[in-house]
Amino acid sequence: MADPLLFNPRTYDPAHFDPETRRLLRATVDWFEERGKRKLIEDYRSRAWLADFLAFSAKEGLFATFLTPASAADGQQDKRWDTARIAALNEIFGFYGLDYWYAWQVTILGLGPVWQSDNAAARARAAELLAQGEVFAFGLSEKSHGADIYSTDMLLEPDGNGGFLAGGSKYYIGNGNAAGLVSVFGRRTDVEGPDGYVFFAADSRHPAYHLVKNVVDSSKYVSEFRLENYPVGPDDVLHTGRAAFDAALNTVNVGKFNLCTASIGICEHAMYEAVTHAHNRILYGRPVTAFPHVRRELTDAYVRLVGMKLFSDRAVDYFRSAGPDDRRYLLFNPMTKMKVTTEGEKVIDLMWDVIAAKGFEKDTYFAQAATEIRGLPKLEGTVHVNLALILKFMGNHLLNPAEYAPVPTRLDAADDDFLFRQGPARGLGAIRFHDWRTAYDAYAEVPNVRRFREQADALCAFVTTAAPDEEQSRDLDLLLAVGQLFALVVHGQLILEQAQLTGLEEDVLDELFAVLVRDFSAHAVELHGKDSATEDQQSWALGAVRRPVVDDARSARVWERVEALSGAYEMKP
Repeated sequence: MADPLLFNPRTYDPAHFDPETRRLLRATVDWFEERGKRKLIEDYRSRAWLADFLAFSAKEGLFATFLTPASAADGQQDKRWDTARIAALNEIFGFYGLDYWYAWQVTILGLGPVWQSDNAAARARAAELLAQGEVFAFGLSEKSHGADIYSTDMLLEPDGNGGFLAGGSKYYIGNGNAAGLVSVFGRRTDVEGPDGYVFFAADSRHPAYHLVKNVVDSSKYVSEFRLENYPVGPDDVLHTGRAAFDAALNTVNVGKFNLCTASIGICEHAMYEAVTHAHNRILYGRPVTAFPHVRRELTDAYVRLVGMKLFSDRAVDYFRSAGPDDRRYLLFNPMTKMKVTTEGEKVIDLMWDVIAAKGFEKDTYFAQAATEIRGLPKLEGTVHVNLALILKFMGNHLLNPAEYAPVPTRLDAADDDFLFRQGPARGLGAIRFHDWRTAYDAYAEVPNVRRFREQADALCAFVTTAAPDEEQSRDLDLLLAVGQLFALVVHGQLILEQAQLTGLEEDVLDELFAVLVRDFSAHAVELHGKDSATEDQQSWALGAVRRPVVDDARSARVWERVEALSGAYEMKP
């Protein structure tokens, strides 16, 4: 019997979506399943460009249906920007291979500045290119500066006729080899300061666009390209001045959310392989899964994965319900990018410790999962960058709640148009949140939720009595340890909200929070050891350490769920 908490191609039926979304998601699963595992792995290892996949997408109208907002859809009802179904497709792509997800992900990033633009000609061109099955690219990063958009060396010289000639290079630009439209960030040479920023549309097929190379050894074409006297006319200009800067950051706000569900898909496929292998391998006369440490590692991996899914599904609701007066998604977004993707690494590592050498074998999905899972925490800003961002919200989230109407589950066929009118990318410290304690109170009788709540309350005391002083606030190493503690509280909150909405079994929730209690204790010990931690902070850290509530019967019941994954799914050869 399939586990209802995990994606399984054998039983997948996204009946909660409208008919065309349901058809496209199922068609995508079927396309991968018909190709089979051998072809999937062969293409991954041979670094083959994804031409056949993109042909499938074009034939079915997959990217065009999912990535054209209603405002550019010319009345076609099935086209909309719907974060719920985008998340579902991320999970599917991750399940079969991150290369497929990457071509889709950088198309999303490339479209961000276009859909935020008032340039009607550029928007119409993008919609038509999508309808033709083209991919897009996001030309932000540079070799010398990374994504430091204050320091761009892509320069636009006025041409004397109201346009520009663009020159410079970009680096780490996915789909740069094939994009019908590349959203390129640069600055004018005749205007100083932020007013000189420009986002413009380029075509990778133009003779003034020079493809240098793929900078990675992969089917993902992560390009370096160079523009030499590339003509930029009024129809190519997407944003100027501060609006170009905001478009860059707001595009990343939209795009980096996709990393969490891709990570989930990777972990799900790898888990089927790992549990099946371990349960059917005999060591010293017993199945490998008879050993207590193996059961503990696989159970931890399973509940962490469930936590990833619960958090990400609930975060979708906040994205879809966002507006000018509700920007809570700006906390949950870096959380999905940072916390969920690093959880994915832990899930893979736990399973790899069990299956050991099997995880290197060339005929397994796991071998590529173990490699690809590493990339997601490092894309769209490092873990450290996103942790630092998360810290901006800590005071208001923990100590200064506001009243909000409850956010419902958002699986309706609506267009998430606010994501393309987010406005200026500032004022994060002023964003307010609903009371995080409400979610914890609803599960106060669950032993490890109650135990973790003690740690969360202790963090509030830390913020009010032992918070880093002005000098320590410049010590990012110390602050990041605090950020990990805060992230756990937020992670637990949305897990609990989604658990209540979905009726999650209490055994699974209790086992999951036993893991979170251990994680909080580990980060508290880490804070205790920081060079600049004061005596009060060190004392607080040790006082926040807790032991999870142990229940052997509960753990055994959760293990039965994990054990049942053996043989539950195997991709055809």
